Amino acid sequence: MYTDKTLLITGGTGSFGNAVLNRFLNTDIKEIRIFSRDEKKQDDMRLHYNNQKIKYHIGDIRDYDSVNQAMVGVDYVFHAAALKQVPSCEFYPLEAVKTNILGAENVIESAYRNKIKKLVVLSTDKAVYPINAMGISKAMMEKLMVAKSRLLNPNDGMVFCATRYGNVMGSRGSVIPLFIKQIKSGNAITITEPSMTRFMMSLNDSVELVDFAFKNANPGDIFVQKAPAATIHTLALSLKEIFNSSAEINIIGIRHGEKLYETLCNREEMANADDLENFYRIRSDKRDLNYAKFLEDGEPKYIDFEDYHSHNTNILDVQQTKDLLLSLDFIQAELAI
Repeated sequence: MYTDKTLLITGGTGSFGNAVLNRFLNTDIKEIRIFSRDEKKQDDMRLHYNNQKIKYHIGDIRDYDSVNQAMVGVDYVFHAAALKQVPSCEFYPLEAVKTNILGAENVIESAYRNKIKKLVVLSTDKAVYPINAMGISKAMMEKLMVAKSRLLNPNDGMVFCATRYGNVMGSRGSVIPLFIKQIKSGNAITITEPSMTRFMMSLNDSVELVDFAFKNANPGDIFVQKAPAATIHTLALSLKEIFNSSAEINIIGIRHGEKLYETLCNREEMANADDLENFYRIRSDKRDLNYAKFLEDGEPKYIDFEDYHSHNTNILDVQQTKDLLLSLDFIQAELAI
């Protein structure tokens, strides 16, 4: 499906963007466009890859015209550009609105007007029951994608969908690089709350989810990958053993906007989700604005389901967490250093 096609990756200089780029470079895709506002990272990528398939576009998703210019002639789009750190979005919520909502709408609208065949937008577990500005902005991005999907003409063969991730190990803002830095510096490991759980996904897992969405999505779908979880305390202990460290563990308390556990699917979504073995497909709500007919036809089945969250998935112990971490390239690179 990728033969002679052009893929646009917004936020292509980030950890998600690079992971997706590496996967699709190995296909017979014709061209991959990297769209971001960071010319330094683009130059680093240009020197690192030295690949004629990759084309670089400087621009900001907050600017519709620059997005639209990069969108011309594109077949597939993966939208990864975003503000992703919870504390920074919490202190500057309007910036989260400008990038994660209005910027996402620019990408979605441009994809719609250019009749892009497949658009996948990147979301997060923090969009479910959001209590922080980052999660709220990502939840709104999902709503924008679903709303635009309702307008797609089936005859055009266009599909807009989303992928929703848990904690991606080693990505920008992930706690694992912080713990490693603290261990190597001889400092104490600072954890917010020992019983806090997070889904444990690798960057390779995230790309598998993107690829699955490109190949299997219907308009308005949101895809979730099933994943194990670990407590923050287990994660810290595992890294101590991996790096043979005697570092102390200090508990500093929950930061602004943090949750005790993260939810990938709420129970209302689970009631309508398709279990696809390693994934859940959350189908979009196809109901229209004729509310009167729902007064007699409700959705009582919701009470029979529970959320899918990091407290009730497969919880890893220290050894299992170590095995998972040691399978990651960036952990092996840190050990080699």
